[in-house]
Amino acid sequence: MSPTLAAALQLLALVAALAAVHRPLGDFMANTLTSAKHARAERAVYRAIGVDGDADQRWPVYLRSVLAFSIVSIAVLFAILRLQAYLPYSRGLDGMPSLQALNTAVSFITNTNWQSYSGESSLGYTAQAAGLAVQNFLSAAVGIAVAVALVRGFARTKTDRLGNFWVDLTRITLRVLLPLAAIFAVVLMVNGVVQNFNADTALTALSGGSQTIPGGPVASQEAIKELGTNGGGFFNANSAHPFESPNGFTNLLEIFLLLAIPFSLPRTFGRMVGDVRQGYAILAAMAAIWTTTTALLIWAEVSAKGPASSLAGAAMEGKEVRFGVPMSALFASSTTSTSTGAVDAMHSSFTAYGGGLAIVNMTLGEVSPGGTGSGLYGMLVAAVVAVFIAGLMVGRTPEYLGKKIGGREMKLVSLYILTTPAVALVGLGVAMSTETGRSSMLNTGAHGLSEVFYAFASAANNNGSAFAGLNANTDFYNVALAVAMGLGRLLPICFVLALAGSLAQQSHTPANAGTLPTHRPQFVLLVVGVVVIVAGLTFVPALALGPLAEGLS
Repeated sequence: MSPTLAAALQLLALVAALAAVHRPLGDFMANTLTSAKHARAERAVYRAIGVDGDADQRWPVYLRSVLAFSIVSIAVLFAILRLQAYLPYSRGLDGMPSLQALNTAVSFITNTNWQSYSGESSLGYTAQAAGLAVQNFLSAAVGIAVAVALVRGFARTKTDRLGNFWVDLTRITLRVLLPLAAIFAVVLMVNGVVQNFNADTALTALSGGSQTIPGGPVASQEAIKELGTNGGGFFNANSAHPFESPNGFTNLLEIFLLLAIPFSLPRTFGRMVGDVRQGYAILAAMAAIWTTTTALLIWAEVSAKGPASSLAGAAMEGKEVRFGVPMSALFASSTTSTSTGAVDAMHSSFTAYGGGLAIVNMTLGEVSPGGTGSGLYGMLVAAVVAVFIAGLMVGRTPEYLGKKIGGREMKLVSLYILTTPAVALVGLGVAMSTETGRSSMLNTGAHGLSEVFYAFASAANNNGSAFAGLNANTDFYNVALAVAMGLGRLLPICFVLALAGSLAQQSHTPANAGTLPTHRPQFVLLVVGVVVIVAGLTFVPALALGPLAEGLS
């Protein structure tokens, strides 16, 4: 079987699997988040943290709960990383340096999972399992909780209540993420992913040299790393490491896992607002962007020009040779279309246009389908902009799902849209204008600019993948990227919850002859256009100076 045919069959299998789980997984999450019953384990959690599971919260209280939980989580993870030498299964490793520990703590709490360290040589098993893996669950649950709060803003009327953050967090973790991660961790173990607490094994290589082989609880972290669109690898090579992804099946499974929840959440949205057609419209917009950028990225890598690429049959540098160029490109497009950041190839070695498309995926706001929760609320913000534009064109007050989109709503939407580009581009500007920032660049010229641009786009959009040509383990980048990750995660959440509160307080406006249908193909195209144009107007200058300039040179 030719590599092209094999890749095409794998892509078809991926799409079929995503289609198969869309409805049952989306319905399950909707039922979980709307159920009036609390499980026994959930009631025990509520008692332990002093929460009334039946009490709804106003949006400011919901927001304060998110921020307080995030800040406490950063402090706890920072302490674990700094004090890991005193923890069991530390493998004799010292605590992580302060600024690197701060960067890592902010990274995992914000669902970014940016790593300026090598996992196998920097962290013990307890820090990995009790620190990083736990936050993989919790940061993913926070994103879904915020998205659900926004959905309730559309679904509810004449109320200032959005639900209970602690209930949402607990249910998503215990009912959705934990069972699914346990199942897929077993599947990964059966297929060769490592899961143990063994000490490092010293071996003598065939050449006579020595080599140390680490073990660790890899499968349990790998499952939630992908399922929660986290992306932080147990090993420095991430999903290119054979202990994290031993074969072609596990590679395809990991791509499926990182897309499954984001592509199923539109179904949850449709169920919760009482119109599944609205969910299908959001799903169609997500799928259209993902399909387009994935096809272009695969084309860019397979049809690369140049003597080396022509002799190899494609741009092989930095690719995962076990799986082939198309599958590495598919992984790259999927991981940058979500907020995952896991990699099975080095994006810095992609062609100029291929690497540029990976950056484009992130600068679109990671809404195709985006991260767990963050992709849904990002796409709903784009839908609000779309109905506002449509309303201006026909001269009537814009409405979406029976809620009027007025001045207050559009101010919050504008702040949401402007936050991430501002954080990414200001960070890029500061880095490129200082010797400290430029000194970490492995390359100069357009490719060097792309390295730094990719880092700040990845941090501000909470993706976490890297171009791999930038030495980010410096005081400057540990602090700068930590700030970018924190602002890029928490500020948009503030605006989303404020928007949800504003919408929930409104009464429902019945549809009439002048109401824009928001479940038809025309609206899907309008939403896609909003996503592309907003990102284009914002990031085209930086893209022109980086990957586009490199590709044209």
